[in-house]
Amino acid sequence: MKRVCILIVASFAGAASAALAAWVYEGQWGSKGSGEGQFDSPTGISVSRADRVYVADCYNDRVQYFTAEGDFLGTWGTEGSGNGQFNAPRCVAVSDEDIVYVTDGLNHRVQFFTRTGRFLGKWGTQGSGDGQFDSPTGIEVALTGVVYVSEGGNDRVQYFTPSGSFLGKFGSRGSGDGEFQNPYGLSVGPQGNIYVADMANHRVQYFTSSGSFLGKWGSMGSGNGQFYYAGRLAGAPDGVVFVTDYANHRVQYFTSSGSFLGKFGSRGSGDGEFEFPTGIAVSPAGDHVYVVDRDNARVQYFTYTTHVVPSSVGRIKALFK
Repeated sequence: MKRVCILIVASFAGAASAALAAWVYEGQWGSKGSGEGQFDSPTGISVSRADRVYVADCYNDRVQYFTAEGDFLGTWGTEGSGNGQFNAPRCVAVSDEDIVYVTDGLNHRVQFFTRTGRFLGKWGTQGSGDGQFDSPTGIEVALTGVVYVSEGGNDRVQYFTPSGSFLGKFGSRGSGDGEFQNPYGLSVGPQGNIYVADMANHRVQYFTSSGSFLGKWGSMGSGNGQFYYAGRLAGAPDGVVFVTDYANHRVQYFTSSGSFLGKFGSRGSGDGEFEFPTGIAVSPAGDHVYVVDRDNARVQYFTYTTHVVPSSVGRIKALFK
């Protein structure tokens, strides 16, 4: 595990000093492999109220969990279709009651567990009917306990009771309002609104808790507020929405209605760089953002920092003598 903090500096002519706020790299863990704390195409992440970090380790067909700084705590799952087994687990979500929900992608179901991995139940079979799935991707649990699941194959979102009884659905294939092309990730905002990463439409849409369309933002591109495949979402306690911008190899963040606030990351394998970021999660306190860096087989985490920096270039140079 590695902890480093990147200091960002800037100068402002005519000002004595300036405060510069940014999400900055703080640390990472993981490498390619099948050992404890290693990953093979990790795709989903969630943080519990106790700051345990759960990661869907997709090609290793398991879930691993860690402390907030990446110390290994435990794992469960093997390849298969039995209870507690997985076939490409895609995403993970932890409820306020410490129930861990996992989208079991190629088994076309959801399984749920205690915080340490004891099997509790499952629901779903392959299909397009109510309560059936075709490649479930994202999963999130509202404060009410309602479980929302996005489906790449059926281009919709379904929602359920905590034990899997069907409650409702919304969405169909297309590019209009309320339609999707491979909805990949979702998040529940502080007011109960549902945010969906509409991956192949390169946008985010948001809805009421029962699926009524409220708004959208994004288009294909690399500019601020644009996406090259919108990946997964995470909501902060203050309503800020974080989005992994998959093929732009970065994270962007927005107000709850989609106004651009900032971004971080670029393509690479260095600290704070990404190679196809997928899952993202915000700590309960809102002070850390965790990002699954898929092709670098690791998790990186970031903190929000405000630095007071001098305006004079000469004073900046003096700091590094």
